[in-house]
Amino acid sequence: MTSAESSMYAVVNPATEEVIAQVELAGTSETDAAVARAAKAYESWRAVAPADRARLLRAFAAAVDADIDKLAALEVANAGHTVGNARWEAGNVRDVLEYYSAAPERNFGRQIPVAGGIDITFKEPLGVVGVIVPWNFPLPIAGWALAPALAAGNTVVLKPAELTPLTALRLAELARQAGIPDGVFQVLPGRGPVAGRRLVQHEAVRKIVFTGSTRVGKEIMAGCAAQVKPVTLELGGKSANIIFADSDLAAAAASAPSAAFDNAGQDCCARTRVLVQQSAFDEFMALLEPAVRGIRVGDPLDSSTEMGPLISAGQRARVASYVPDDAPVAFRGTAPSGPGFWFPPTVLGPAGRDTAAFINSAAFREEIFGPVLSVVPFRDEEEAVRIANDTHYGLAGSIWTRDLGRALRVARAVESGNLSVNSHSSVRYSTPFGGFKQSGLGRELGPDALDAFTETKNVFISTTASTR
Repeated sequence: MTSAESSMYAVVNPATEEVIAQVELAGTSETDAAVARAAKAYESWRAVAPADRARLLRAFAAAVDADIDKLAALEVANAGHTVGNARWEAGNVRDVLEYYSAAPERNFGRQIPVAGGIDITFKEPLGVVGVIVPWNFPLPIAGWALAPALAAGNTVVLKPAELTPLTALRLAELARQAGIPDGVFQVLPGRGPVAGRRLVQHEAVRKIVFTGSTRVGKEIMAGCAAQVKPVTLELGGKSANIIFADSDLAAAAASAPSAAFDNAGQDCCARTRVLVQQSAFDEFMALLEPAVRGIRVGDPLDSSTEMGPLISAGQRARVASYVPDDAPVAFRGTAPSGPGFWFPPTVLGPAGRDTAAFINSAAFREEIFGPVLSVVPFRDEEEAVRIANDTHYGLAGSIWTRDLGRALRVARAVESGNLSVNSHSSVRYSTPFGGFKQSGLGRELGPDALDAFTETKNVFISTTASTR
């Protein structure tokens, strides 16, 4: 690379702090060149017969499936994910590619009854799609965007986070091995303010898909507005886990740690606000404490490990800032000492203090993006919904109750895009995913995701007899 903005970046293993790779980051000129290649490839890719495009996507999925062990190893080393999670994430990319491989042949338009002729619609691809992927789940989130975008006939330039580029680069290699034509899917490592900003500003990029912080999402949305460029945003979260007294408290307590501490809490869907009905609060806390203290934090390559490190020293410092020495810590687990960006699973609570003051604290209201969980009591259904909705976010959440009517009432009342009852499910590739309020804009995954990567074209054909 020759751009003055290009540079080398040392990729670090967060569990050992060792440099595991040097990756060259693109500058503005390299980004422009990638977009130019994608724009050129678009003309031929959109013309590929739907059945042939489907076949290529199935071949891509098969290449990912054959490479799951390598992809998982890269994710463990680069992102600090536990090996079990990393294998699931690689498998999710395969599954998403397979799911959307059916889309090219089912990208249906409509015939609309009109007078004097025939009216039909077509689902046309947009062109070049810029995808900006975060560091917390770099592998599956890449797949959620690239698969439907390619299926619809678009080309993709994907910018991974500087911290975690390795699995995205491997996906690009697998795409080429599977026969995806040159320029159709490119991975462009680069810094957000350089390569990411250029993708947003470039007139040949017809859509942006961004997953990351709400602050950066707002900047991207403003940048896209200058060109009336469509954008899909999956942003922050501060999700509630609402536990009613009639629920299976043992199951709710046993599952609450994984719902908050999976991926060391670096998850926009993490249920980091646990709301427990007052009459069951003490019993729940007694059940929760051993579950938290028993979390195995350590080497991500060990199959028995349940939680790995944070992604970086900077992220560890940020998380620690929410748990000062005088923080109301109810109890916490343990974490390794020595190299690695470790932080113990931590539970905060009012601890005899004013509950209202605790609910207004930064730890309860802001997205920490680390293994810190806050627990508060509530009196009744109305108060539970009020506390759950008292946030700028609305991405995910859980409701624990044996009362089906209550489950439906609360689910309809909570302002969140993804809710589960008596479980913590947020993401399935066959169902829509996205947030309310400042947690995002648009929906990914599921049968409707193709709409985010196409425009509807209307064509009227007159059948009126000509008088000439």
